[in-house]
Amino acid sequence: MVSVVPVAGPYEPKALQHPKKPLLRRPTVAGAIRKSNDADLSDELLSTPTKRARVTFNPTVEEKVMETYSAKGKSVEAIRAEVRRAIELHKNGESVEYDALKELFAPADKGDPSDYDEEDEEAAAIARVDLKTYLVVLTNNASLLKGCASLVRGVLTCDWVGRDTGFVKAYIQFLGHLASAQGSYVGLVLDMLVSYFHGVRISSGRLPGYPDVSRNQLSSRIHIALKHVLSVIPAAGAALSQILTSKFPFADESKNAHMTYINNLMYLLGYAPHLKSDIFALITDRLVKIDVQMQVDLDDLDDEVAAAIVHAMSLNSSANTDGGRSDESDIDSVTSGDGLDEDSKRIKEIQSNVEKMDAILDLLFATYKPYFLDPHSHEATEMFDTLLAHFQKIILPTYRSRHTQFLLFHFSQTADYLIDQFAGTCAQLAFDSSRPAVLRQSSAAYLASFVARGVHVQPHVVRTVFELIGSKLDEIRTENEVTCRGPNLRRYGTFYAMTQALLYIFCFRWRDLLIADDVFDEDDESTPFRGQDLHWVPNIKEILFRTIHSKLNPLKICSPPIVAEFAKIAKHLEFMQVYPLLETNKRVRLSQYSSAQGSGAIRDSGLSSSDESWHQLDAYFPFDPYQLPVSKKWVEGDYVQWRGIPGLNQDDDDTEDETEEKVDVDLESEDTATDNDDE
Repeated sequence: MVSVVPVAGPYEPKALQHPKKPLLRRPTVAGAIRKSNDADLSDELLSTPTKRARVTFNPTVEEKVMETYSAKGKSVEAIRAEVRRAIELHKNGESVEYDALKELFAPADKGDPSDYDEEDEEAAAIARVDLKTYLVVLTNNASLLKGCASLVRGVLTCDWVGRDTGFVKAYIQFLGHLASAQGSYVGLVLDMLVSYFHGVRISSGRLPGYPDVSRNQLSSRIHIALKHVLSVIPAAGAALSQILTSKFPFADESKNAHMTYINNLMYLLGYAPHLKSDIFALITDRLVKIDVQMQVDLDDLDDEVAAAIVHAMSLNSSANTDGGRSDESDIDSVTSGDGLDEDSKRIKEIQSNVEKMDAILDLLFATYKPYFLDPHSHEATEMFDTLLAHFQKIILPTYRSRHTQFLLFHFSQTADYLIDQFAGTCAQLAFDSSRPAVLRQSSAAYLASFVARGVHVQPHVVRTVFELIGSKLDEIRTENEVTCRGPNLRRYGTFYAMTQALLYIFCFRWRDLLIADDVFDEDDESTPFRGQDLHWVPNIKEILFRTIHSKLNPLKICSPPIVAEFAKIAKHLEFMQVYPLLETNKRVRLSQYSSAQGSGAIRDSGLSSSDESWHQLDAYFPFDPYQLPVSKKWVEGDYVQWRGIPGLNQDDDDTEDETEEKVDVDLESEDTATDNDDE
């Protein structure tokens, strides 16, 4: 290791050198900041201990004294004059010397070192020292670089990250001075640094004539440079956010590309915490897009094929946990497709997207977790506010998002006040008449699914939400029942979405709607619920009765599988009998009440308006069983699985049950099938 120590004369320890400036002259603020930044750069690049002395000596370092700070080939004064002349001539329209100056920073030739003789190697060594001197001169003349964009681009594209520590330090100082002196180049500097977020090639640390640099060191140097630029130009954060967004990997790029980029974003947060909201919003936005496309692709496949993909991923994740292939192999795992038919290619692409989604979510769960170790801390409150903002702006408006929302599902259940906050937000959005109908209906679906599926949602919360929705339904019913001609999703979409929410909550959490004095043994199959005199919380039964039997006729609009399951459970518990109404509804044609083809409801169907299902709500509940095999561990303890009711499946002798059998899919069979697939 060689340390070059430039001095003005014979070597003296720094502490003994005589000052050349008056001792009483105060340093400028800019000078103090620059010295502080330069010191920080030295510390980070050389990896010195956190607590260090002002002067340290390393016995393994060879001290080499130079009489003046000059290059072997050219003096500093000669290079300074050359640079100034080239820039001035360029501004006057003569670019020969200017172009030669740019060429100095062209990427190094990575040819076979054995092709060089001693003279070539000596010339290359001189050129390397000269290049650093040129860089130092450009740094000191950064104010002259206005109008020299091509030269700046040339310097920014040089092979700097894999050179020796001295050159890297000089280069980072150049970036800081350039960004400070010429604000128009800040975007170019940031763009160059962020481009390395996609991954630094190991060949960048194998430059001829320089010591090898590891990939971790290369990545570290990128972040040291970016940290330095942000410290010099704090206002560069806004420009950096835009560049981070523009350079985020496309949805069809590999898992490795996404994980490399996102890991660099997480590293960036360590020294730029003010970008936390922007970075998490960016990741969430792109994750939702992958999530939606993945779900669309899975829905287009046969159920058996989709299940086989998830099962294969589970096996792969187990193999990796047991010491299977490393992440390095993911670079080459993108489907080549040379010997595959179109269906096989498509299945491999879908599996790649599922793996990508799974890996990103697993990383996000791990990243958010430290903030919620103490869910009552300021950090947890602040981070949950960030999650809620992303939910309202990104997740909620995106129909068919399947897994991203489980970040809210998991972390909101870390504390009772967070449960109240998330449920309250969903309720507020569902009741806000100023919002589009589709968002209000989606909010109602989130509220119902969260209350129904959250293990840590306490019974009093279930009752409060039930009563809150019920009172809102009474308001809507009172306002519209007089003029209502019949069921109409377009006119009363919010009413139907909230009714469906109540039906769904009842199916999963009816036990929490009972008065606490009612105690029974559900595990005893010999004592079915039929005939028991269950006592319900006041107003529960009355709310549903008024809603269901109103002129708005919600059981005709709500999703048939949910209606069928509610009818079955309500009858069995002797809570309510709705089968006669269902029989009557068979003769009701929804098309006669619909004034337009579009309903604005939560639907994604290609059916014609003459089809009854076009005028009915979709059975969309965002917290249906989680399917991603690696990241599912984060939510397993938060999730209410479907629980059957003893004696319910034995009621096959009534005419009402014949009606039930005509329903294609009910909640129990659908949910049980999904849960079994997860296992």
